[in-house]
Amino acid sequence: MNRLSRQQMAARVARDIPEGAYVNLGIGLPTTVANFLPADKEIFLQSENGLLGMGPAPATGEEDPDLINAGKQPVTLLQGGCYFHHADSFAMMRGGHLDICVLGAFQVSAHGDLANWSTGAPDAIPAVGGAMDLAIGAKQVFVMMDLLTKQGESKLVAECSYPLTGLRCVSRVYTDVGVFDVGADGARVVEMVDGASLEMLRELTGLPLQLAEGA
Repeated sequence: MNRLSRQQMAARVARDIPEGAYVNLGIGLPTTVANFLPADKEIFLQSENGLLGMGPAPATGEEDPDLINAGKQPVTLLQGGCYFHHADSFAMMRGGHLDICVLGAFQVSAHGDLANWSTGAPDAIPAVGGAMDLAIGAKQVFVMMDLLTKQGESKLVAECSYPLTGLRCVSRVYTDVGVFDVGADGARVVEMVDGASLEMLRELTGLPLQLAEGA
């Protein structure tokens, strides 16, 4: 089975972001999506620390220490981009003004529940950030994650066992072995990597996966 690299996953997510969309890319892996958005499409990237109109990561040596995203990574600002107050940024997130947010996750349930701020372990460092606001405020929530943990356990599950970030909020999950739609009808396979099969993905996840319409 040919698993996708992190860069290939980011490129796959970028393909599903339409022109004209207002998008928030979460801290970590989702930020790499910015590097794969086509230059000929007008897509507006928002950051919760108060940026709209972010571009891809700057070239080495061209970083501006005052121009960073919510994960403190250097970014660029496209022509027409702007800065604004943190409170206004959260009002944008909570007010339904974002078309898509892309988040990482510890777990996603087959029905679209999201757990991405804590594993619940006694020594875990809580890291809610703006994830709860994005989960309820964005019109669509995409998740990027490896399908399996380092221990070989599926992150796509029947029910989340970790503390929840949001209920029934995720619509699509992008992983290193395939793309899944989740929701009221359970998890459905949209795409799978070369060498994978529906039965193999069922075995990895422990879920009664079905193929999405048109897959």
